[in-house]
Amino acid sequence: MNRRRIVRGVLTLLVTALCTGYILWKIDLRQTGHVLVNAQPAWLVASLAIMVVSVWPLAWRWQRLLAARGVHETLPRLVRTYFVGYAAGQVLPTSLGGDASRIYETSRRHPGAGGAAAGTVLLERGLGGVATLLLAAIGFALAVGHYDVGGYLWVELAFVVGAVLAGIVLFSKRLHPVLRWMQPGLRWLRVERPLREVYLGMHSFGRERRLLIWMFLLTLVVQAVRVLAIWSAGKAVGVDLSPRPYYVMGPLLFLVMLVPFTVNGIAVREAFFVSFLTALGVAAAPAFATGFLFFFVTIALALPGAAILAWEGLHGGSREAAAR
Repeated sequence: MNRRRIVRGVLTLLVTALCTGYILWKIDLRQTGHVLVNAQPAWLVASLAIMVVSVWPLAWRWQRLLAARGVHETLPRLVRTYFVGYAAGQVLPTSLGGDASRIYETSRRHPGAGGAAAGTVLLERGLGGVATLLLAAIGFALAVGHYDVGGYLWVELAFVVGAVLAGIVLFSKRLHPVLRWMQPGLRWLRVERPLREVYLGMHSFGRERRLLIWMFLLTLVVQAVRVLAIWSAGKAVGVDLSPRPYYVMGPLLFLVMLVPFTVNGIAVREAFFVSFLTALGVAAAPAFATGFLFFFVTIALALPGAAILAWEGLHGGSREAAAR
């Protein structure tokens, strides 16, 4: 286990160093600083507002899924848990750290409901992944013949084709032997358990197909609106592109952010923005600034959760001292 952690740490440092080197090679620091200082606050506020407002429909989606499993929770409580999860995701590996936080919070409030909490959170992640891949397919269709983004276009197509094949293998009973054959490889990649939980979560809603369809459509709409938050970050630093190319880039970014290349995606995210947007004729400085501002937006999204934890920790400590 220690050896695996050492290897992972070395790879993390290597990826961070490579991405940082690429960024420094492409951008001029002085020019980039000038672009960031002169960013338009209104567009930045719009980007943050989109991300904040989208929390409520996501929390409502989780409320419906929990209710279907017999766990009843108020919407304000689930919104609070979402924000705390965003705060946890800043220090735990990728956005999956926030999922673990939400599972823990729900299990603590509802003893014995840990399985339902984990199943619904992982089901949410599955719905989000499918919605992202559908957006990727739409983005691929939008990009063909219009945008020259090199290998990214074919990476997007590979994701879509791979997801379709994985869905067929996952849900076709005739192909269950293939799943058993793939099990050792999935276990080595450390994705066997979450994939199994998503699979079981999907099938546990076998009688709730209408609910799943509506929740998927809601997820698709929220993902599509959140792409506009990236577009707004670009507009803040003068990137004069329509939302259309962001629907090519957005799904890839969401998928990249799920993989724990570096702590909180630092350097990988910005390198991705620079590489993708410069291929569309955007200068390197505003391309980097777009990624940096979107990172700033995700940090700002986590601040309410951090404030909630600090408030509850302070007042919880006071109550415990008074009780003693």
